[in-house]
Amino acid sequence: MSRAYQYSEDFKVTDQMKNDYEEGGYIIIKGLLDVEELNNIKKAVECKNDLTDSAYGLPDGENGYSRLALWSHPGNDVTGMLVRTEKLAGTAEQLLGGEVYHYHTKLMMKNPKTGGRHVWHQDYGYWYKNGCLFPDMLSVFLPIDKCIKENGCLEILDGSHKCGRIEHLMVAGQTGADMERVKELQKVFPHKYVELDAGDALFFHCNLLHTSAPNHSDMRRWVFIPAYNKASNNPVYEHHHPQYTKLHKVPNSAIRECRNYTDMTGKEFIDTSKDKTVAAVKRD
Repeated sequence: MSRAYQYSEDFKVTDQMKNDYEEGGYIIIKGLLDVEELNNIKKAVECKNDLTDSAYGLPDGENGYSRLALWSHPGNDVTGMLVRTEKLAGTAEQLLGGEVYHYHTKLMMKNPKTGGRHVWHQDYGYWYKNGCLFPDMLSVFLPIDKCIKENGCLEILDGSHKCGRIEHLMVAGQTGADMERVKELQKVFPHKYVELDAGDALFFHCNLLHTSAPNHSDMRRWVFIPAYNKASNNPVYEHHHPQYTKLHKVPNSAIRECRNYTDMTGKEFIDTSKDKTVAAVKRD
């Protein structure tokens, strides 16, 4: 896939990467996390703790559902170390051109056979309504499992961030973009399937249109999605995601070295059943 780069120990954001991000609305970094780092992160999401206990079912209106855990602050467990590293937060700062803070992180779980679809949307379609005046925000789509067409990988309209913010409304229990406008944009921007290996990362603009199909396969599809907001874009009113909070970055080695898999103090999990942008239901 175009706009893809290989991670290395001396990785830095180049002018070409910045140009790809500005033109396409995204870049892909292959192998951002190695096997050792992934295995350490899995220890926190595959055991019983406050993170996994906070997850809710997100119905798709077609008999499928995904599970979603959502939190406001990094915390000091291994998942918190992950979002504070140079390879994530530092890359976000270079792409956005200034200091960022952690806006929230999602653990999106599409389990085999049941994992639901996600309708076409822009993240800024609802972040705008939270009081963020500018689209100086991005997300990192970071697979824990291999993401391919068969298990509902992310799909994007390459370059669609250039169309600006589209009106969003509730679609099948989710906040979705106006489909009449999306259908017109599909005639203009290439529709691409973002197939990624575990440990790859897609950094994408908050106005990039994206969707994903249900997971009808026998394969699990779990993904971390940290979101970063530029410090200068502090929301103008308080809401269920945080105002500017200084992000204390850590070296990349912190992902391997952290042994905290259960103490989720400080993360401030969000009750997604009370989030007006989704129709979530508690599922055990």
